Amino acid sequence: MTDQRGPHLDDTLGAVLNGYAWLPGLLRRGGGCAVQARVLGQPALALRGPDAVRFFYDERHVCRHAAIPEPVQGTLFGHRAVHTLDGSDHRHRKAMFLSLLTDPSRVAALVDQVGAAWNETIATSGDGRQVVLFDEASHAITKGVCHWAGIPLDHAAVGPVARDLTALVDGFATLGRRHWRARHARGRREDWLAGLVQQVRAGVVTAPAGSALEAVAGHRHRDGQPVDPKLAAVELLNIIRPTVAVSWFVAFTAHALHRWPEHRDHLRAGDTGYAVAFAHEVRRFYPFAPFVGGRAVTDLTWQGQHVPAGSLVLLDIYGQNHDAGLWPDPYRFDPQRFVGRAPDPYELIPQGGADPSTGHRCPGEDVTVALLAAFAGWLARLDYTVPEQDLTISLRRIPTLPRSRFVVTDVCVTETERWG
Repeated sequence: MTDQRGPHLDDTLGAVLNGYAWLPGLLRRGGGCAVQARVLGQPALALRGPDAVRFFYDERHVCRHAAIPEPVQGTLFGHRAVHTLDGSDHRHRKAMFLSLLTDPSRVAALVDQVGAAWNETIATSGDGRQVVLFDEASHAITKGVCHWAGIPLDHAAVGPVARDLTALVDGFATLGRRHWRARHARGRREDWLAGLVQQVRAGVVTAPAGSALEAVAGHRHRDGQPVDPKLAAVELLNIIRPTVAVSWFVAFTAHALHRWPEHRDHLRAGDTGYAVAFAHEVRRFYPFAPFVGGRAVTDLTWQGQHVPAGSLVLLDIYGQNHDAGLWPDPYRFDPQRFVGRAPDPYELIPQGGADPSTGHRCPGEDVTVALLAAFAGWLARLDYTVPEQDLTISLRRIPTLPRSRFVVTDVCVTETERWG
């Protein structure tokens, strides 16, 4: 069944007003896994489900080139970023990210760096002051990932860089003040990192061997030409910016432990498998990316729906992660869903779907899960008080967050409660 409004009425305002609930609402009214719509004056097909994920990530069907709106490129991803590529060019550049972000030893080293930074950050929190966990996590992750990546960052710069990196994520889905803050932040950080790349290439700064800075500064296009410093800065940001975005999930982790404290015992006991399952359930349950989009490569048909060449194809991430056909009682927070089993890459898609080595799924997913599992264990062991505050999570705001960014007081840190 097709939503009768779809081909005729533009639903851009509906997307703005309904946020994460927009595509699930269209699909529910359409009565199936696909529905025609019109967005920004363009025809679009919204779809959901494991088969839809396979369809969407098949480059014979859907491409990313020219699909990512300029406001998103100008804030979240950067112009000419890996996200905007398809085919062999995409695989060539994606290989650099995979080499840095999927090797278990590199992931473990990054977690250790963030843990050391977090210990330093939280060690000063036992003085009775209020601690905003989202802010403190963003500072610690910024310091840790920059050290891991080989990017020089002195203590005074941690706060400003963290604010800019979170601004890039916070401003991509709006055209208001948050959006312009993100654009200004991108300009500052691209200039900073482009200058650093030029210094590395000139021999003024030495990039640590095996670091992300060394890899990106030395990266070449498929034709053997070096990437220009501005593009190198874009891709360095696409390593450190998504890592700092884990701060959103850290706030959600604290929110989950506050609402369902019965999970603390498993995490306090150091059950690594349960911590990973908990991290997966945080990523499934809480809203982050609402959907991803591409363009039809040619005239297509899917589930009886016509998809004209060049039209938008939208994969409903939030709706799929809360689909009762995939997740029984989907609005119940239950880490047991993932205990003893790896998530199916076509079912759980908080950071995109399919195989990250061949498609557009985020190559930093292993980093996200490892950091979240570590934060979950640490927060479960930490003693603190959650004062009265607004913990509302609005589904209209993208990306959303507890309104208070999760405030704690009376933090008590002992040696046994330190990270690691």
